[in-house]
Amino acid sequence: MERNTRQRKAIHQSMADAGRPLAPQEILEHAQGAVPGMGLATVYRNIKSMLEAGEITTVSLPGGGDRYEIAGHGHHHHFHCRACDKVYEVHACPGDMQKLTPDGFVLESHELTLYGLCSNCRS
Repeated sequence: MERNTRQRKAIHQSMADAGRPLAPQEILEHAQGAVPGMGLATVYRNIKSMLEAGEITTVSLPGGGDRYEIAGHGHHHHFHCRACDKVYEVHACPGDMQKLTPDGFVLESHELTLYGLCSNCRS
């Protein structure tokens, strides 16, 4: 049990330190600094239990694999760098999206992903 707790803490800390949504492979690379020898299966097992516990949320991108971020950030959007494939949080919203829906439709929620080059890839 101790080992699983240490692994879960390392995974959580990796996500918190990154400050952005991470793919499972990115989580593994970061967490292995604290728990050498951790495998990808362990990351996926912990992701599943952390999702069930409400500790993290899924960021799904069209045409890409899921990323995961610490829960509780409130309403926000994402920026996906096309060069390095990293995803970043965008803490802004264009506002009332109801005006974009067809007449008679009711908007219940929205997700917005911006695509381009991050500052590192731009240079």
